[in-house]
Amino acid sequence: MRDGSVVLVEIERQTVTRVAPDGSVSVVAHTGGGPNGMAVGPDGAFYVCNNGGFAWRTEMNLLRPAGVPADYTGGRIERVDPRTGAVTVLYDRCGAHKLLGPNDIVFDDKGGFYFTDLGKARARDRDWGGVYYALADGSKIVEVAHPVLTPNGIGLSPDGTVLYVAETETARLWAFDIVSPGVVKKAPFPSPHGGRFIAGLGGFQRFDSLAVDAAGNVCVATLVNGSVSVIAPEGRLLRQVAMPDMFCTNICFGGADLRTAYMTLSGTGQLVSMQWPEPGLRLAYEA
Repeated sequence: MRDGSVVLVEIERQTVTRVAPDGSVSVVAHTGGGPNGMAVGPDGAFYVCNNGGFAWRTEMNLLRPAGVPADYTGGRIERVDPRTGAVTVLYDRCGAHKLLGPNDIVFDDKGGFYFTDLGKARARDRDWGGVYYALADGSKIVEVAHPVLTPNGIGLSPDGTVLYVAETETARLWAFDIVSPGVVKKAPFPSPHGGRFIAGLGGFQRFDSLAVDAAGNVCVATLVNGSVSVIAPEGRLLRQVAMPDMFCTNICFGGADLRTAYMTLSGTGQLVSMQWPEPGLRLAYEA
């Protein structure tokens, strides 16, 4: 934010939270459910992907999601007033299909936003996820891609013509070429959902949320090995920046020159920062 604070979501605490430059923490809003990803919209409000909540487990002194809570009723997209903390539900379905576990969100410069819906995992089965586009005024939501296996991080290229989506369980990065807001060019079979394959990581690694830098590289928070994977648009893995937590879940850029990277470490509940070699990409409505 312009005042130097960082606003983030706390899934287990069920809050939108502000972290001041001195590290002090204050609650902006209580959303309930599971606020999972957030972006500033054209009106300065916070738009939240609420996954409906998780059950939780602590292992190896790390907090992690562990299934669906007893009070789960579905997912939703919410608008949070940054001044009053008032929470309004904008969408809880797309046509006949209920939202299951909205995860991450990115605004374009037309006043709309793309978001992923990870779905929910249960003891014996899990949902297919999808990618959606919606308008900030609550008037329109459309499906962009389905089915997608655990779609998580989402971001736009610097020129706004490519949509990137990271899959958690496969650690694959996909690209969708945007034809018009909410409409993408679909790649043919064998693509499972119309995306262009960009990159996949070997070994046991999982993708979470992402940010794009000013050069167009995709910086993906990477679970299990605890890092940020920096991937060039053509799919080359440029480097992995190690983090002190195996559950590095998100990254964003701030500071006057956008060379400060902020990472969320969800296993230990920390927000950390470091200087980044390249400037990040300024978001559409960065406040």
